[in-house]
Formats: sequence, C-alpha cells, structure tokens
Amino acid sequence: MRSRLIEVALAVLLVAVPLTTVAQEKAPGFVLKTASGETIDMSKLKGKAVVVNFWATWCGPCRAEIPGMLEVYAAYKSQGLEIVGVSLDQDGWAKVTPMVKSMNITYPVVLGNDELVNAYGGFRAIPTTWFVDRNGIVKEKQTGSLKKEQFEKLVKSLL
Repeated sequence: MRSRLIEVALAVLLVAVPLTTVAQEKAPGFVLKTASGETIDMSKLKGKAVVVNFWATWCGPCRAEIPGMLEVYAAYKSQGLEIVGVSLDQDGWAKVTPMVKSMNITYPVVLGNDELVNAYGGFRAIPTTWFVDRNGIVKEKQTGSLKKEQFEKLVKSLL
C-alpha cells in the first residue's frame, strides 16, 4: 500500500512539473547619466546582453574584478555585450572619475542610490552583479567578486 502511494505521489509530481513555469524577472529600469553627461537608459539596452555591476571605489573586491571585466567587455562588446558600472560612492563623481580614468574603465559608469539598490533587490554587499539577457530578463545575480573566467562564462550564456 505504501509503495502504491509513493508511485501515485511521483506520478502527480511528474504531471505537475511541466505545468509549472519559472517566473521570469525583468531587470529593473533606470535612466542615469555618466560623468560626461551621456544618458544610460536600461530600456534602450534591450537587444543587448547587459551586465549591471554595483561597486564602489573603496571596495577592494570591486576593484579587483574590474580588469577581468574590461577584458571580457573588449572581447564581447561587438557581439552585443554592454556593461554598466553603478558606483555607490557617497562622494559621487569626485571619487569615481579619478578611478575610472586610472583604471581605464571603458564601459559606462553611472552613480547609483538607495532607490536603485532597492529596485535591484536591496542587496547589502558589493560587488553585486546582475546578468540580463537580450530580452531584459535577469538570468543570474552574483554577490562577491568574480574571477575573469567566471564572469566570461556568465556573459557567454547571455550572448
């Protein structure tokens, strides 16, 4: 009797699983400006694979992952990759601009705020990186510094 109940339970699970859909989370939108005044509008990046990387100049792990991100950006930008660096520095451009220049950051960098952090889940640690596919759907969220190889693998899954 017990084995029959297990068989029935498994059959119900097997039938129910295909009917279940995985919720597809759309990436929160934003419209922010770079230090040079260029507008970065998340809605206008549809059609590209987008990486949204939250960081700060004072964050060692954030600084450590930037060189690998730059290499991946250079390799895949022509295939539709866009990276948006969102600095959470409270001192704003006074701190961010010198670091962007010294590290030769070639992807757009904008300043974030609490409202944007809350829209992206209210995370409490940086770096936090969101990987968004060409349709604007979040495919992966990572907290903590990523090695170049990890970062590249996640980027390739979006392209």
